[in-house]
Amino acid sequence: MGKILLHLVPASLYGALGIYFWRTCWLGSAHGSTRQCMSRRERLVLLAALLIHGMALHGALFPGGQMRFGFGVAISLMIWLAICFYWVETLYARLDGLQALAMPAGVVGAVLPALFPGEHVLTNAGSPAFRAHFIIAMLAYSLFTLAALHALLMAVAERQLHNARLTRALAGLPPLLTMEALLFRLIGIAFVLLTLTLVSGVVFSETLFGQAFRLDHKTVFAIVSWLLFGTLLAGRHLRGWRGRVALRWTLAGFVALMLAYVGSRFVIEVVLGRAN
Repeated sequence: MGKILLHLVPASLYGALGIYFWRTCWLGSAHGSTRQCMSRRERLVLLAALLIHGMALHGALFPGGQMRFGFGVAISLMIWLAICFYWVETLYARLDGLQALAMPAGVVGAVLPALFPGEHVLTNAGSPAFRAHFIIAMLAYSLFTLAALHALLMAVAERQLHNARLTRALAGLPPLLTMEALLFRLIGIAFVLLTLTLVSGVVFSETLFGQAFRLDHKTVFAIVSWLLFGTLLAGRHLRGWRGRVALRWTLAGFVALMLAYVGSRFVIEVVLGRAN
């Protein structure tokens, strides 16, 4: 019962915040209100939800000294990381409008591990090096997934803006320049994490996986993804890449990263929800 409550409490906090933001920000903006939609008190409530959600995730991922992984935990971890990133960004930029995506997603992410607990026990989970490698890889994959979704959202908003058909939902989003800066910060952090994943996999392959390093299809596509995202970041810094160019490179890098996990236990757990 206690474990279930640990998932229901953050879900309730996310849901309450979502309703509150809808009434005060979205409906308020329709009547000309211009209040900033993330006060200090609201930020503290969201932080409490994130902390409890994180505790629930830790319990679902490491029950009884084992390391279990499944569909629910994977999606929950990705959503939790997304909202953490959003919370930090609200300290530096006004991101009104994104609450409509973050809070409902938080509700889903908080309850998924309780509904779909991880059934697959990961081997080598007792090794601290393996756990660090796994968590870093998961964070990198999650952030790149968020970057791809964020880039698609920007593309839709930009197209509707040029066609003068911006819907109310998209009109509530931050300015495109703010979202673009957020996208590249997201990609930059994910790129560092992917670099650490590749380096740890190559250097400690025998310690982590019990076998010498092999250049298989997963490693090749992971390196291709790393090169694509590295080129994108270099192009942004040196040549000011943005807009559709950035979107194409982001999606290309994401597709390569997904191909890196085809046939592996990771994708089977995340996409199909079952073990090999």
